[in-house]
Amino acid sequence: QLQLVESGGGSVQAGASLRLSCAASGRTLGTYTMGWFRQGPGKEREFLGRIVWSFGGIFYADSVKGRFAISRDNAKNTMYLQMNSLKPEDTAVYHCAGRDADYSEFRYWGQGTQVTVSS
Repeated sequence: QLQLVESGGGSVQAGASLRLSCAASGRTLGTYTMGWFRQGPGKEREFLGRIVWSFGGIFYADSVKGRFAISRDNAKNTMYLQMNSLKPEDTAVYHCAGRDADYSEFRYWGQGTQVTVSS
């Protein structure tokens, strides 16, 4: 069973940066696609980006291109989301998720970490 734990959230002012971590346990991520999502207050869950672990291919949603960056540390079985130039609109609970090669939908989810951006 893949388990995911997010960390690194907090309360910051607009323009600040944060790096979120998604630590995976239970299995390695070699066959997985890992993604970042968020859900702000009163908003639907939003896809931010994903990385195909095997070769590191990354795709970003248009809403965060240029400000957010996904990376990985294979040895630590950890995915990161570097968030720069944060805006109040980025306030949300951020989740990481995973899907293995046999599934089309993300089926493993972390508990989320809160990011609050003030003006």
